[in-house]
Amino acid sequence: MENKLTIPIAIVIAGILIGGGLYITNKTPAEKDTGTDTVEEPRVPAVNSNDHILGNPEAPIVFVEYSDLECPFCKDFHNSMHQIINKYGKDGTVAWVYRHFPITQLHSKAPREAEATECAASLGGNDGFWAYTDRLYEITPSNNGLDLSELPNIAEEVGLDKDAFNECLNSGNFKKQIERSFQEAVDAGARGTPHTVIIVGNQQVPIEGAQPFSSLDGFVQSILNDGGFIGVPVIGS
Repeated sequence: MENKLTIPIAIVIAGILIGGGLYITNKTPAEKDTGTDTVEEPRVPAVNSNDHILGNPEAPIVFVEYSDLECPFCKDFHNSMHQIINKYGKDGTVAWVYRHFPITQLHSKAPREAEATECAASLGGNDGFWAYTDRLYEITPSNNGLDLSELPNIAEEVGLDKDAFNECLNSGNFKKQIERSFQEAVDAGARGTPHTVIIVGNQQVPIEGAQPFSSLDGFVQSILNDGGFIGVPVIGS
């Protein structure tokens, strides 16, 4: 199946920002062609066993999202992605990987919240991560509005040991991991949240902003139907 799948033109033009937390760096994205040399485009790291994933890790279509837990657009996108997984995840067609991209300039609480989700994962595994993250998005008003004293309460709500959670969160053990994930996103060309990369085989195509379910569903259908596509060079080949 993987060899038959290419990226539809709809995804290629979906870089228009629908809605997201904007973060501009002084790093210039690599050009595809300088006129003399072809420059390798940035790629996100391959999905691995350390990732937080819903769906089959071997799915032919993988959405890798870099997200900020206090971004209101990320909150909307989170709901849309759950709809995608509900529709395509059970049969192994689509998988969703969640990675951290907390934009401190906009949301100073987001890094701490990201650490909290990692503590949830350390205590409750993949299920613990998703249960905690889902609940956090449920209750946060976004835009730095969540009272951080709620973080242990969320842990308790989703069935985690509150004392063990507090010990983990106060240890700062995941701070460096969150920082690495942030830099990984920047290196891959992310300029705002949510930043998502659709991976099909060896191809990676980014989409920006809080694409609604209808658009995401259209991307998946276009890939599966193999109609109206253009060939996209394999990045990094």
